[in-house]
Amino acid sequence: MFEVLSNEVLAENLHKMVVSAPRIAKARKAGQFVIVRLAQGEERIPLTIGDADAAAGTITLFIQAIGASTRRIVQTQPGGFIRDVAGPLGKETHITNWGRVACIGGGVGTAVLFPLVKALHEAGNQITTIIGGRSERYIILENELSPLSEEFLVTTEDGSRGFKGFVTGPLSELLADPEKAPKAVFAVGPVPMMKAVANLTREKGIETIVSLNPIMIDGTGMCGGCRVQIGNETKFACVDGPEFDAHLVDFDGLSDRLTSYRKEEATCLAAECKLGREEA
Repeated sequence: MFEVLSNEVLAENLHKMVVSAPRIAKARKAGQFVIVRLAQGEERIPLTIGDADAAAGTITLFIQAIGASTRRIVQTQPGGFIRDVAGPLGKETHITNWGRVACIGGGVGTAVLFPLVKALHEAGNQITTIIGGRSERYIILENELSPLSEEFLVTTEDGSRGFKGFVTGPLSELLADPEKAPKAVFAVGPVPMMKAVANLTREKGIETIVSLNPIMIDGTGMCGGCRVQIGNETKFACVDGPEFDAHLVDFDGLSDRLTSYRKEEATCLAAECKLGREEA
C-alpha cells in the first residue's frame, strides 16, 4: 500500500498528488512512469513520474481525472492509500547538453514536460519553454517551469493569457530566429499538437522528441496494447518509450488507437454518475 501525502487541485480535473514510494523515488529517472491501481480489480493507469524526492521517499504524480478510474484515484485524500504503484517503467530521457533547446507543453502535457525541463536545466541547457492551454485557468506549473527556463512563454486559445493561439505560433518565430533556434525540441501534449510541432521542426531538420500516451495495460511489453508505429517498425511505448523521434511517429494511427474504448468509457462514466445520484 502506498500512502497519499498530499492531493492538490491544479486546474479543472487536474490533481497533483504526492505519494510515499521510497524505492521508486530512489530509482526514477526523467521520462519514466508508473502504473497505478487504486484497489483490487481496478483498472491499471499509467502515470508519468512528475518529480521525485529520494531523501523523503516520495514521488509526485499529475493526474487528469477524465475517466472513471482516474476520478476515483483523485478522490483519495491525504492519509489514504493506493494499493499498487509499479515502476519506474519505460526508458529514461536521453539528456545531454545540446546548448539551446525548446520544450513545448500543451494542456496536461505540461505536467509530463516538467521533469524533462528540470533534467535539461540541470544538464546546463538554455531552455525556451512554451506552454499552452484552452484558457488561463488551464495554464499549470508556471511557477515551477519559469525559473528553469531562459525564456518562458504562455499561449491560450482564447487569448486570456499570453499569446492568443497555439504553441506552434511562438515556436515558429523561435525557429525563424538564427540566434534562438534550438538544437533539439521536446513536445508533450495532445496528439494534434505534437504532430504540428513535428511538422514545423521537420522542415528545419531539428531533432524532436515526443512523449506518447497510447492505451497501456501491463506496462511490460506483453499485452501489445501500447503499440505505436515508428517509421517502418512497430514499437511498444511501455518498454521502447514512452519517448520517440517525432519525425517517425504515425500520429494518425496513434489518434485512432486512443479512441478504441471511448464507448466503454462513456458507459462506465454514466454508470458512476447514476450511482452518485442514487447515493445522494
